[in-house]
Amino acid sequence: MGEGETSGPAERRSQGGQVWDSVKKTAFVLGTGILTFAAFRNSVTWHLQRFWGASGDFWQAHWGKVYDLFGGNELVLFSLGTMMIPSLSFWVYNAVLMLIDLTGKPNFITRYRIQLGKNNPVDNVKLRQAALTVLFNQLFISLPMVLLMYPVMQWRGNPCGTELPTFHWVLLELSVFVLIEEILFYYSHRLFHHPSIYKHIHKKHHEWTAPVGVVSLYAHPLEHIFSNMLPPMVGPMLMGSHMATIMLWFCLALFSTTISHCGYHLPFLPSPEFHDFHHLKFNQCFGVLGVLDRLHGTDTVFKQTQAYDRHVLLLSLTPVSSTIPETTKKSQ
Repeated sequence: MGEGETSGPAERRSQGGQVWDSVKKTAFVLGTGILTFAAFRNSVTWHLQRFWGASGDFWQAHWGKVYDLFGGNELVLFSLGTMMIPSLSFWVYNAVLMLIDLTGKPNFITRYRIQLGKNNPVDNVKLRQAALTVLFNQLFISLPMVLLMYPVMQWRGNPCGTELPTFHWVLLELSVFVLIEEILFYYSHRLFHHPSIYKHIHKKHHEWTAPVGVVSLYAHPLEHIFSNMLPPMVGPMLMGSHMATIMLWFCLALFSTTISHCGYHLPFLPSPEFHDFHHLKFNQCFGVLGVLDRLHGTDTVFKQTQAYDRHVLLLSLTPVSSTIPETTKKSQ
């Protein structure tokens, strides 16, 4: 997937320095997170116990009721938690986004649009085609993959056990899931950008240079398997996770990818500038977190743009496109 060009000693030293700098920053972020979690775990647990009841009795009691409601049919419970509820959540927040995209209203949302003048309003025929493709992918690819996942999860543990995992264990699992997804998505995504593959598979997803939320799952079936489904599925299978954790993870993953594609940099939500720039320029910003892009130098062009400056958590109601307007390329 590399360019195949030779580089001189100075360039290799520069690349090595960038890699080492990225490793140090990643280690600092992870180390800080672990220390912070260790320092505040007792406080967090105390607040959770105060809000929900001692030792998670609130969630445990409700899980027991759901388990009894379906007569302990674990295949039904697994399908409901890992497919039906995440899919429903995906369509609920995408229904809101599609309504905004089709009408171009309300203005207090559309003023946060990243690519100004695009999808204002969106082409309803093109949007309908994307939605139907997503439905096809979910029914004929996602659902069979989730059903095949069930025996693997049974072999790894007890995915629908009557006892829920602890709060701390769920946090640990989610951290592992995020790292595994970043690795698998980055490299599968770059592979689909290889010239011999791109035009046959990934080009479909890139029909949208200014993406909207539902486009997050608008993809060729092979891409849906290897880039959309397997990266978030592998972590739970390796960890032998409980269905409740998998449900939470799949809902979060679908919400995250929808935000990344929604086309709006909304206040108090993760910035979608990184992936939106990927749709605009095609050969930059392949990952989710951006760590591997930094390691491999696939974010260098992105860093020279106003989009990079805008790639922050917006903590005010003023659109970031107003505070950091598009002008010219940043100086090298």
